[in-house]
Amino acid sequence: MRNILFFVIISFLFISCEKNLEEKVTASNFKSKRISRTNTIILKAPLKKVFPLFGPLKEKEWAEGWNPEVVYSDADDVAEHMVFKTKTHGHGETEYTWTVSKYSPEQSLIEYTVFTPERLWFITIKCTENVAAQTTEAEITYTYTGLTERGNATNEKALQTMYAHNLKDWEKAINYYLETGERLKHH
Repeated sequence: MRNILFFVIISFLFISCEKNLEEKVTASNFKSKRISRTNTIILKAPLKKVFPLFGPLKEKEWAEGWNPEVVYSDADDVAEHMVFKTKTHGHGETEYTWTVSKYSPEQSLIEYTVFTPERLWFITIKCTENVAAQTTEAEITYTYTGLTERGNATNEKALQTMYAHNLKDWEKAINYYLETGERLKHH
């Protein structure tokens, strides 16, 4: 009986070690991928009117379906290190956790870090005013990093979807809001 119990224990330990080794080999074979894309949109208003619209709460004014749930903030509107959550756009994920990783209004710069268990990404928005034309250029960069193989694949799809129209959908929605004070409805 002792020999059988000893054999069962040794077998269990061997199987456990083998499983841990497989997990370590799989994890060590994983290679994170980082992909990035930048585009510039032209907004028909001065910088002081445009830049605040890229804050998480002000975005609700022009972006249909945008509804962030603030988890933590030191300010009523936007602040560096503010944390909030949003519903996802599919990809088999349920919610995104966001933080305002950089907020520099004097440089017209805001950066978000967004993450899920399988991936994370940065959204950097830098605005520059064209005083003569009374417009603002917003340079928007999405930089995705996979934390798993599935995250790498999801990032590829997400980047293609985000830039399907080179952010001209953002440009159209923001310019419509600037002109009318209303959110553009999508069908």
